[in-house]
Amino acid sequence: MKQKFYVVWTGRCPGVYATWEECRAQVEGFPASRFKSFPTVAEAQAAFADPPEKHVASPGRKSSAADGTAKKGGQKKTEKKSGAENAEACHARVAIRMDENGLPILPPGVDPNGIAVDAACSGNPGKMEYRGVHLGSATEIFHFGPVYGTNNIGEFLAIVHALALCKQKGWQVPIFSDSRNAMLWVKNRKCRTTLVRNARTARLYELIERAEKWLKENDHSNLPLHKWETRRWGEIPADFGRK
Repeated sequence: MKQKFYVVWTGRCPGVYATWEECRAQVEGFPASRFKSFPTVAEAQAAFADPPEKHVASPGRKSSAADGTAKKGGQKKTEKKSGAENAEACHARVAIRMDENGLPILPPGVDPNGIAVDAACSGNPGKMEYRGVHLGSATEIFHFGPVYGTNNIGEFLAIVHALALCKQKGWQVPIFSDSRNAMLWVKNRKCRTTLVRNARTARLYELIERAEKWLKENDHSNLPLHKWETRRWGEIPADFGRK
């Protein structure tokens, strides 16, 4: 059977999934879930950046089990979760080299307990999203977007998201980013973006201000932030693969 890739626009954890089982875990029993299968990962990733209306019917309309929207009837009610709980519910596997035991192949000295973060932007500015990936399992542990913004802002927010999650959960693990700019902004506790602030970017600026406030009010010195050395190690495992 030819492999398909599944886009979940509305579900427990929106994203791109490589198997129907992973997709089903995000949409089954989730009210008005919206998802669709695609023949290649490139098509799926491109579709994920689009509004779901471009590819699937509106919630409540009939569709096939793995192609469209979940049927309105017969769904179980689900308890609303907090953002942190939704982040932990994400378990999409990311593209990374594995060894014969199915474990990610990481550069020498890189802690498998660490978190890699990255952002992607369709246009700059444009539709931006970011995510965090647990290195030892190649599993996406949080994802945000898409929202109108820039790649640098996404990289900055991704680092702060990882720091806040680690502090909340009591995790003392290294965080890896391939963006020197974002790392410097985090160090200085200030997002030095030149993106124009207007009605379109108002929501994004709320997130930036919240992130800056968190950095100023929280000590994260026990959470080492490292530069992912792309030239030596290849793309960071959180990379969206859209270059």
